Amino acid sequence: MFSFDLTATETVIALVGGYLLGSIPFGYLITKAAGLGDIRGIGSGNIGATNVLRTGKRHLAALTLLLDALKATCAVILASTLYGSQAGLLAGAAAFIGHLFPIWLGFKGGKGVATYIGVLLGVAPAAVLIFAFVWLLMARLSRYSSLSALIATLVIPVALWIMGLPQVSLVMAVLTVISWWRHKTNIERLISGTESRIGDKG
Repeated sequence: MFSFDLTATETVIALVGGYLLGSIPFGYLITKAAGLGDIRGIGSGNIGATNVLRTGKRHLAALTLLLDALKATCAVILASTLYGSQAGLLAGAAAFIGHLFPIWLGFKGGKGVATYIGVLLGVAPAAVLIFAFVWLLMARLSRYSSLSALIATLVIPVALWIMGLPQVSLVMAVLTVISWWRHKTNIERLISGTESRIGDKG
């Protein structure tokens, strides 16, 4: 059930290709091109859309969010086209890792929520609707963006299992664990009550 029927060459190409696509630091490149300097010197120092939003440029944050998601989706589609759905799943997971640890920026990247969604879009598009529903519900109830993302990533592997996609569920569960680890500072602030809420100024 959980074995991958790929050759060593196919596996390496899927992983390396996915990682390199995921490593493209769109938040860094977009803010640089817009004349805003190095995004790593702003806010949390993160290259993701949430930190790009701290520049006050919503359209740049939206573009970063879109591209960070689509790079993972592209990795899935390309690998799936070449070697099948299992290769696509591996490439998507590698793209997620690439976003978190991009070779071009000293392996210091984003937290991966957008890229996580991009993997889902490639391997199980219907699950994106589940992610969005859970995120919006939690955001409405708590007004914490980070908590909403954490709960959504927790629900996804269970939903995928119920949907009859155990292999996808297992891989996404691994990505969920990594995502929670990357959000450890957010979790600490949630516990201490110092995490910023959606709509807070400053």
